Amino acid sequence: MEISFKFEKLIVWQKAMKLGECINDISRKFPKKEMFNLTSQICRASDSIALNISEGSIGQSIAEQKKFIGYAIRSLAEVVTCLHKAKSRNYISETKFNTLYTDCYNLMNMLVGYRNSIK
Repeated sequence: MEISFKFEKLIVWQKAMKLGECINDISRKFPKKEMFNLTSQICRASDSIALNISEGSIGQSIAEQKKFIGYAIRSLAEVVTCLHKAKSRNYISETKFNTLYTDCYNLMNMLVGYRNSIK
């Protein structure tokens, strides 16, 4: 018998987990001076996406579930803004920015679709 939480089966949660790990990997290359600023902010925001998806999926009312998906969407917007900051400070290449931006855009659409499907 395989034991798992229901959120682990959600593709949107799996994609959020993957994005969080990608963000963690790229942020390690940011300058040391950003450790307590941009690095910390983008990592916390990216981790918050999957954390809010999972928290909202466990024994919550429909309104609570939607509220937590809203938090995940806000965290994703924060990640996108941090990516713009990283690109403008030349911490990531245009190519890497474009790849991550597309991933974020697709995840945003998934989150909105998931929130709208909660009934």
